[in-house]
Amino acid sequence: MSDLVMVVGIGADGWAGLSAAARRELHAAEVLMGSARQLALVPEPTAERVAWPSPMLPALPALFASHRGRRVCVLASGDPMFHGIGTTLVRLLGTDRVRVLPHPSSASLACARLGWAVDRVEVVSVVTRPVESVHAAVHEGRRVLVLSADGRTPARVAALLAARGYGGSTMTVLERLGAAEERVISGTAGGWSLPVAHDLNVVALECRADAGTVPLPCVPGLPDEAFEHDGQLTKREVRAVTLSRLAPVPGELLWDVGAGAGSIAIEWMRGHPANRAVAVESHPERAARISRNAAGLGVPGLNVVTGPAPAALAGLEPPEAVFIGGGVTVPGVVEECWEALRPGGRLVANAVTVESEAVLASWHGELGGDLVRLAVSRAAPVGGFTGWRPMMPVTTWTAIKPMEDER
Repeated sequence: MSDLVMVVGIGADGWAGLSAAARRELHAAEVLMGSARQLALVPEPTAERVAWPSPMLPALPALFASHRGRRVCVLASGDPMFHGIGTTLVRLLGTDRVRVLPHPSSASLACARLGWAVDRVEVVSVVTRPVESVHAAVHEGRRVLVLSADGRTPARVAALLAARGYGGSTMTVLERLGAAEERVISGTAGGWSLPVAHDLNVVALECRADAGTVPLPCVPGLPDEAFEHDGQLTKREVRAVTLSRLAPVPGELLWDVGAGAGSIAIEWMRGHPANRAVAVESHPERAARISRNAAGLGVPGLNVVTGPAPAALAGLEPPEAVFIGGGVTVPGVVEECWEALRPGGRLVANAVTVESEAVLASWHGELGGDLVRLAVSRAAPVGGFTGWRPMMPVTTWTAIKPMEDER
């Protein structure tokens, strides 16, 4: 008996598109797992067929435990390690128990049909994520592939682009790639009229900004107007400096405490698709506004926690970085943030009042780090002339938590 789980990628062309090695594994399997659609693509073998339960992920540990010791083969769409079940099974079972036989991914097939270089295309999956995730990839002249959740995804993508000011973007929907029934539909986002496509589809975008559309840069310091806010917003220049102090690294987690409009957490996540953040905000109306900002700027995965710090911090995953934009004078906030911070992590806190500045000075005296005062002035009309209108100065304290062996 073998505990090895074989994962075989299969395309819309089914059995005919499988390699000889893949067919041998399917014939040898005692248990064949997959979706009902995938199972129907394989001629009837002697294996026991198991369709994925719903919901699937919570049921996987018990499902594989019940078939341990048998030859299990799992069917996956395309390349199992490209937004597929293969990565899930490796996390669950370990690399030693999983072997993968990939099929060309839908992204590879789409680029082959379109004549696009795969390495110059950004791929966004909305199979399990909100369609607003596409926002972060939309830039003038860029090519983007959207892996659809279902047949309604293309129309949703079209509406998103048109609302964003990219209605002139070319959209190509490729249905059932590799199958005899493959179909390609083209149009523009602003003129898209197909309400529902086939559930198996990929959306190819060639982004074109409409006249007057303001581009959103990838570096920190988005225009203040990009955020919906009530005045509780870390302003553009200060935000750019703050994020440079937080020093985001791909895959790290940020706590944005006293998040206001959520600008720091949002720009942290926009820096790299692997970055994660939690925005903690005590005011429900502002918390709802943070969620809207996150969706509109392409990071709908931002976790918004509504409640006052430090109580709202309880139970959160320890972060690699913490920003305190509001609440430094609240007892326990700085203490809890510093205690939760992982070794080597960065804590950055901003102050605009004398009282909050005094708190930061005290912590600087205790933990070290550095203090910086930022003074920004913007040009503004003074009668018929132009003068400098200063913003409130901001004091920024940055501290790095020592590694365990440095204590």
